[in-house]
Order: sequence, then structure tokens, then C-alpha cells
Amino acid sequence: MNTSASAGQRGADARSDCWVLVEKSDAPKIQIKSKVAALYGDAIRATIVATLSALDASDLSVTMEDNGALPFTMMARIEAAVKRLRPENSCTCLPDLNPAAHYSIARTRLRRTRLYLPGNTPKFFVNAGLHKPDAIILDLEDAVSPDEKDTAQILVRNTLRAVNFYGAEKMVRINQLPRGLDDARALSAHGVHTLFIPKVETADEVRALDDVITQSLITNHQSLFLIPIIESARGVLNAFEIASASPRVVALGLGLEDYAKDIGAERTAEGRESLWARSQIVNAARAAGVTPLASVFTDVANGPGLRAFVADARSMGFEGIGCLHPRQVPVAHAAFAPTPDEIENACRIAIAFKQARALGLGVIALNNKMIDAPIVERAHRTIRIARALECLPAEWEPRVRDVE
Repeated sequence: MNTSASAGQRGADARSDCWVLVEKSDAPKIQIKSKVAALYGDAIRATIVATLSALDASDLSVTMEDNGALPFTMMARIEAAVKRLRPENSCTCLPDLNPAAHYSIARTRLRRTRLYLPGNTPKFFVNAGLHKPDAIILDLEDAVSPDEKDTAQILVRNTLRAVNFYGAEKMVRINQLPRGLDDARALSAHGVHTLFIPKVETADEVRALDDVITQSLITNHQSLFLIPIIESARGVLNAFEIASASPRVVALGLGLEDYAKDIGAERTAEGRESLWARSQIVNAARAAGVTPLASVFTDVANGPGLRAFVADARSMGFEGIGCLHPRQVPVAHAAFAPTPDEIENACRIAIAFKQARALGLGVIALNNKMIDAPIVERAHRTIRIARALECLPAEWEPRVRDVE
């Protein structure tokens, strides 16, 4: 029988984290090693005592090596260590809900960029929102080693409650189902906006997750969205059914690294091997009424390559990409923004169609080109994006205010 267990990270590279050892003891004691002990030692000790009490584990001794961890991280590491020692312990110790971390998001919001953060590395969390991505993904899947999945889930739960991401959509990439169902149960009620579902191949997987979320949120009255990620040949073939599987689905993602591996191809810069799959994802998403999201661009130091990648994705109909480094965010935002000519053309189309509708016409001509409903909807989308980005010229605003 184990008499001790640990959790967390230690060493010079474990910034904003701590390592915790809990031990069975006839005479429980608390030992703290921290560079800031002179200033915050009493507060750290109080956090340890309160966390042990909430976990019904005050009979355990605790050794903590602190490297600048915030209280929500300390609490997560203590809870993980206690549950490793006593798996039967079902108690939790939740940090208070930070009012700045509690905000809602719209189903139709922009999702041009989603910044991935490893779910077990708190040093990236606190400042991530300052880079202004549209979404932040706390990653529990590929970025977390199998033997740390349990600790990462607790840390991500606490992060959702405590960290202000400055208006970014709070996403979590859960583990591949069925393990991801447990992630959903643990996180759904703690402020996550959207769950990214990896390696989805059938609509039944989405429906199973939807059922778990509905049960978890019975008393919370919280909206929670889903984004399935297609990463295999089978998933591409079932893309429309997957995108249509639940009203919670707001977008359809694509993972090209795993897709290329699945079809036996190498991922290339020009993307010939994935052209058909990318086209299928865009068509399936649009047919289901959700947003198509492109894959990540892995060469984080290649600015020109990133701009070309985003331009290609946008030309195919994608509305967002994944970012592996904050420096990719402003480049992607600029590349997805409509140009002044596109905005002006969209405004002219929307106004002309509004005037035609007032006359009972369904199809009109503008500059010798036929304008029908799909073209108008695309114009409306451009106007919505320009307005959201505050780049709609003032002279057009009054004229397009009520065109939709």
C-alpha cells in the first residue's frame, strides 16, 4: 500500500508551478520551500491547510516546493496528490470563481485564432489572454503525457475558474472519447465555453458527449458549445453527419497532421495531399450551418509561410486556424480581415439587395453581375466581420445598419 504520492512540476523550468508530496503520518506537518516564503509563507501555508481540510485530508503531511505558483495551481497540485494517494477520495477543493473569468460568448462570434496552451503547464496561462486570440485552448490531449492526464484535468478546472483570459473564448481540447467523457463531466460546470473533441469519426461520439454535458449542466443553465475535430479518412467521410449531430456544435475543425498519417501521406507545405479533405470539411460545415476551421500552422517562426497558409485557408472558405505561438495571432488576424475593397463591395451588394427586396425582386444585377441570396449572405458576413473588427467605414455604417 502506498504511503505517499506527489503531483506537479519541480526544477528551474517549472515557473508558476509547484511540486507537492503528501504522506501518511502519525504527526502531520507542513514543509514549504519557496523563494518567496519570507513574503508569502503564511499565505502558502494557509492555502495548504484550507485545501487539505476541504479534501478531508488534514491527517496527511505535505511538502511543497514552490516556484511562483498561484493559489489555484497550489490547490490543484495538492488535490491531485491526495487523490493519487487516496483514489477513493471524491472531495474537491475549488478556487473561488473570479468575476473577471466569468463571461459568456456568442454562438456566432469570430473564431479566427485559437491559441493552444499545454493543459499541465500553468506558466503559460495567466498572460495568454493579453495576446488577444479569439479563443484559448487548454489542451488535455496531445500536449499532456498519459501519466499526467489526471493532474492536468484538475489544473484546467481550477484555471477555468480563476484566470482572466480577457474575453477570449475559453476552450478545452478534451481527450479522445471515451476518456474525454470524464473530462466533460469534470469541466462542464466550471466556466468552459467550448469543448474541442479530437479525432471524431462518427456522429454518435458527438451525441454521447452532448448527453454527458446536458446531465452535467442540469442545475447550471449554462450554454456549452462543441467543436468536433476531423483527423481521419473515416471522419472526413462522415463530416456532415458529425457537424449536424448536436445543436451545440458551432464549428468543424480539421487536424491535418493525423489526417495525413491516416491516409499514408506526408504533410506538405502546398497541401496537395489534403486538398480533398479540406474541401469536404468546408462543404460539410457550411451545409450544417457551422463554421469551418482550418488546422494549425506548425512552423511558428515562418511568418511569410503563415500568411500564405491563412490566405489559402481563407480562399477555400475557412474562417480560422489554430496557433501554436502567440506571435502567430496578429498575423492570422490581419490575414483574415476583409480588405477595404471587400468591405465596400459587400456594403454595395447589401444595400442594392435591400432596395430590390423593397420592390419585390429576388435577383438583381450590380455592375453587370447577377446578385442572389447566397452572394448577399456572404456580403452580410463580411459586414458583420468588419463591424466586429471596427473597420467598417463610418460613411457606410448608417446605410447598412439594418440591411440584414
